[in-house]
Amino acid sequence: MAALSAPAQILLVEDKDSLRAMLRHALEREGHGVLEARDQPEAVRLLQQTQPALVLSDLRLPIGDGFGVLRASKETDADVPVIVMTAFGSIEDAVTAMKAGALDFLAKPVDPEHLLLLVNRALEQRRLVTENLLLKEELAVRRGAPQLVGEDPSLRKVFASLQRAAGTDTTVLLEGESGTGKELFARSLHALSARAEAPFVAINCAAIPETLLETELFGHEKGAFTGAVGRKLGKFEMAHRGTLFLDEIGDLPLSLQAKILRALEERRFERVGGTALVHVDVRLVAATNRGLRAAVAARRFREDLFFRLSVFPITVPPLRERPADIPVLARHFVERFCRDMKKKPLILSPAALDELVAYRWPGNVRELQNCIERAVILADGDSILPRHLNLSFVDASEHEAPDPWANLDLSGSLMDVTRRATAEAERRKIQEALAEAAGNKGRASELLQVSYKTLLAKLKEHRIE
Repeated sequence: MAALSAPAQILLVEDKDSLRAMLRHALEREGHGVLEARDQPEAVRLLQQTQPALVLSDLRLPIGDGFGVLRASKETDADVPVIVMTAFGSIEDAVTAMKAGALDFLAKPVDPEHLLLLVNRALEQRRLVTENLLLKEELAVRRGAPQLVGEDPSLRKVFASLQRAAGTDTTVLLEGESGTGKELFARSLHALSARAEAPFVAINCAAIPETLLETELFGHEKGAFTGAVGRKLGKFEMAHRGTLFLDEIGDLPLSLQAKILRALEERRFERVGGTALVHVDVRLVAATNRGLRAAVAARRFREDLFFRLSVFPITVPPLRERPADIPVLARHFVERFCRDMKKKPLILSPAALDELVAYRWPGNVRELQNCIERAVILADGDSILPRHLNLSFVDASEHEAPDPWANLDLSGSLMDVTRRATAEAERRKIQEALAEAAGNKGRASELLQVSYKTLLAKLKEHRIE
């Protein structure tokens, strides 16, 4: 499906048909879309039903006036720029309108070139306002975030996958434990893509109450609920032509999953409390720290959305599976925090490095980062010592193999749990047999002591390629 990139919609409010037609043609020649109204009530109706990027209104109208249009525009969307038109002898009215919030004014008779100059300047200002808002959000998110550091082969494999995915608009699903840096990988993917100059907008689905999540994603119209005093843009709109990152997507309530699937498939949606369709061109990257297949089996996650998200899955390895990267990351964090805290450079003592490498890091890179930040604060000499790491609570049990039942999904009935456990055991055993048989399905069926036909059916059932 081709990306939908609708032109900027301009609401033109003018009662004289000939002038309105001339202005519409001038704007359309520049590639803008034009919505037309003859008076204040028509303009207010269009403001409530559509999302104009700019309002161009005459101050003198047969019903109502341009001041009423200006007020309605600002009530609907405080950031929408408004340009007013007035007769040459009524400049005082134009000044009054600008004091009330109008961006600029045009004196009649209207010069089309001057009109286009003001319109383009107003649209550029609107774009800068939106980008400034996004920049503030992004700076807040980036603050204290670690860089992508590491040389382990498993990490290089992730980098290679990101580079392959970046050349497409394919939806990417990042899977991995909490703290592995999935958002940083998503930002890296965005930076490598053709959308790098457009916004990167992130939202944590687990951090926002279910009652607020829909408005955060899709925005709302004025009056959609108590306290909705104006129109609010959602994350989908803010990410237009860029990348939307949905972190912890496994926590999405079922009620929202259908709307997100529709937005992905059709590239359009309705704001909460609205009826107008909003068109967006967004590349989606999702992340989860839990098995979505198990959530699908438990009917807590829509199967159609799961398949839509997992077109290109990338698994980010936990830190304990790439121990050689621990010293590299630790030194990187030491240098960074010494610089940020304006402390003299510190070194990690050999004993401290041994403890860092031996620890299992259940919180992954995020936990390591916090550990080093604390150690830099506590260190009072030239070196970071084991006592500065605060890992004294580690005992032998933490170095033992993890409990294989710890991550088993126990939700639902006994039958549901049994079915999921059996399916996982079958999948693992089949993969083990295939690996032992070097991919030979006939040999694998012999090892499993099942018929070749049964193996093929199981491969299809468990989606093993």
